[in-house]
Amino acid sequence: MKVKRIMANMATQELDKAEAFYGGILGLERLMDHGWFRTYGSDERMRVQVSFASQGGSDTPVPDFSIEVDDLEAALARFEEAGVAIEYGPVSEPWGVRRFYVRDPFGRLLNILQHE
Repeated sequence: MKVKRIMANMATQELDKAEAFYGGILGLERLMDHGWFRTYGSDERMRVQVSFASQGGSDTPVPDFSIEVDDLEAALARFEEAGVAIEYGPVSEPWGVRRFYVRDPFGRLLNILQHE
């Protein structure tokens, strides 16, 4: 047996907030829309990964998601323009990433990062 995909499913009645945040700010495409269930993604080829942690590194909380981007400064600007509070960073970490934390509209902590 081979795992082909891991997809996170999050309950919400506020699908428009997901559209604004994940589609608008992060720029993900709406790949599927059943009205009651929407999937966002990209055609970027990604590895399947599931991480477990006792902390988020640098004594930060463990984020719910880590989202790697190709241009951290551009991502930071998009979140700031949208009025999303930056909870940590931006900071260059000793393990080779530059990152910052934000919360999505549903309270999930996101680690936005770029490998240096």
